[in-house]
Amino acid sequence: MSFEAITSIAQAETDAKAAVAAAEAKAKQLLSDAEAAGKAAVEAACSKAEEELAELNRQAKEKAKGDAQTLAGELENQKAVLRTRAEARLDQAASLVVERIVNS
Repeated sequence: MSFEAITSIAQAETDAKAAVAAAEAKAKQLLSDAEAAGKAAVEAACSKAEEELAELNRQAKEKAKGDAQTLAGELENQKAVLRTRAEARLDQAASLVVERIVNS
């Protein structure tokens, strides 16, 4: 083999090693970038989920408060109706007691 051929082969091997090293470095950088992007996406998703959870929690509390107020109003109405019936029966019961006392 001639000196030029040996030099050419040596240069090709050096170029190939440099190309492999550059490819490995680029692959490592791409992997690092992908990991960073993935972590950022996960953090953004977690943050969004926490915000949505807080909003849903707030809405649930507001609905529960409204439902509780509605139920309290309905119970007050029922209480008033029962009180009115009880007061009407109280007069009848008092009359019945007085009648039995007088008749005995």
